[in-house]
Formats: sequence, C-alpha cells, structure tokens
Amino acid sequence: MIAAQPFSFTSLAAAVVLVGLALLLSWRQHLDIEKEMGFACIRAFVQLMAIGYVIHLILRADRPVYVVLMVAAMLGFAAATSARRARPLPGALLLAVVAIGGSTLVTLGLMLALGIIPSGARYVIPIAGMIVGNSMNVASVTAVRLVQDAGDRRPQIEAALALGASPRQCTADIIRRSVRLAMVPVIDSTKTMGIVFLPGAMTGMILAGADPLQAVRLQVVVVFMLLAAVSLTATIVSLLAPGRLFTPQQQLRRLGS
Repeated sequence: MIAAQPFSFTSLAAAVVLVGLALLLSWRQHLDIEKEMGFACIRAFVQLMAIGYVIHLILRADRPVYVVLMVAAMLGFAAATSARRARPLPGALLLAVVAIGGSTLVTLGLMLALGIIPSGARYVIPIAGMIVGNSMNVASVTAVRLVQDAGDRRPQIEAALALGASPRQCTADIIRRSVRLAMVPVIDSTKTMGIVFLPGAMTGMILAGADPLQAVRLQVVVVFMLLAAVSLTATIVSLLAPGRLFTPQQQLRRLGS
C-alpha cells in the first residue's frame, strides 16, 4: 500500500471542510461574515498559488535581478496596504515606503553582510517576506493609533501649543503609546514562543524533515531579525509621522477617518 503524499491537492480539498465548518458557525451565529470569510479564503488560495509558481520560476532562473524585483514588489504592496489603513495621515504612502522599505533594507542588508543568511533566492525571498509583512503591520498600527490618539487628545494638544510647546513635545506621550501598542504583539509572541505555540519557520522545517534543533536555530535567527526590523519600523514612523499631524503654522490638523 502506497502512503498518500502529505499536503497534496487531496489534502487541500479535505481542508476545505474546515472552512465549511467556520462558515457554518458564522451562519448559525448570524455573524454575517460568511461572504468575507469565503472571499478571503479564495483570495488567499489564488495569491499563494500564484506566488508559489513565481518563486518556483525565480529559483529555477537563480538570477539576482529577479530577487530584487520580487522584494520590490513585496515592498510596494505592503506600503500601499499600510497607506490605505493610515490614509487620514498626509503623505501616508511615502511614510509607509520609507518605514517599511528602510527597515527591510537595513535588516536584510545586515543579515547578508554578516553572513547570517546566504545570498541565494531560496533564502532572501522568504526572509524578506517575513520582514516586510511584520514591518507593514507595525507601521500600520503605529500610524493609525497616532492619528486616533491625536484626535482624542485634541484639546490637550492645542492647549499645550498655545502655551508654547512644540509639536514634538505635544505628541511625545501618544507617540510612545502608539509604538508600545504596535510592538506588544511581537514582544508577546516572542515571549510565548515554544511554550504557547510553535512558530511558522520552525514548524515548516520540522514538517519538511529537518532536524528539530536546526529548526530551532533558524527560528531564533528569525525572531531576533523580526524584533530588530519592527523596532526600526516603529522608530521611523514615530519620527516622521508626528510632523504630518500639524500644518506648517504648527496647528493640529483635523484628520478624518
């Protein structure tokens, strides 16, 4: 008897049953998110299959220019997504490009320069994807929270401006709060890693048959890399975003949602 191939298209079809269960629960509880959930699953499948074929072609070609184009495409989509979430902030797209792109290039560049990861497409593309994705989330949360808190604390900020405080001084507290809020999920997941859950890179290697200790070493590298990247992203946003809350006359803008 021949064992079935793991994670084949048959396995994928069987996994659809679990999606059906989620849709059924949503319908029974009148959550009205069945269409959104179904669309999300279909979109994820199409996108992942497409990117899988693209990466397959890039790995076969093994040309640095394709790797650069792939990373640039990731950065572009991530920046556009982050900018949409923080659209009330003037210049949100440029801010997202600088924050996400800067943290990605610095972190990835250092890892390559120090020899932490090889320079091949097989390593650079997945690592870059993890950096870009996490940096995008942190940039979005930091910017959105900053806009919301500035609106909520408008009377205090305007009073401080009237007393001669600078925009940076007026927003110091909400900047710190925004950065902390964005960083908490990353820090919490790092603290509970290996106890509450097994992270993706480690799990993937173990499923692929790698030695668990080797998988652990890779995951430690990934965790430290992501902490550095998201910290740099949040720092860039905290430095550049507050100035966009004010007009050239140092008046707090009225930012719509």
